[in-house]
Amino acid sequence: MEPLLAIVVGFLFAFSIYLLLRRNLVRVVIGVIILSNAVNLLFFTVSRIDRGIPPLIPAGEYVPVGDIANPLPQALILTAIVIGFGLLAFSLVLTYRAYKELGTIDVDEMREAEPRPQLKKEGK
Repeated sequence: MEPLLAIVVGFLFAFSIYLLLRRNLVRVVIGVIILSNAVNLLFFTVSRIDRGIPPLIPAGEYVPVGDIANPLPQALILTAIVIGFGLLAFSLVLTYRAYKELGTIDVDEMREAEPRPQLKKEGK
């Protein structure tokens, strides 16, 4: 199962990098979200998929007995999912606002701070 998840994580990373290099701002936002999900899946894969006993300590004991599942990666992934959702909402609102202000979602055309140099016409 883990080699399959490693291949899926690699594909998600490659696809997100591809989308991040596009000129369309919506595709860049989708690339960021796919990258966030790929990192979450990477954490999940690295933390070993374990269907062991829940991380509970029996009554009267001070340490766990036997193999248990590690709850820390699950807590980190849950936090990362919430942060990723907040990032998605913020980036969609920012993209919409940029479109309303500039009238385009093309990243190369959104260059108010760095305008493109005007080409000189020959013969004048």
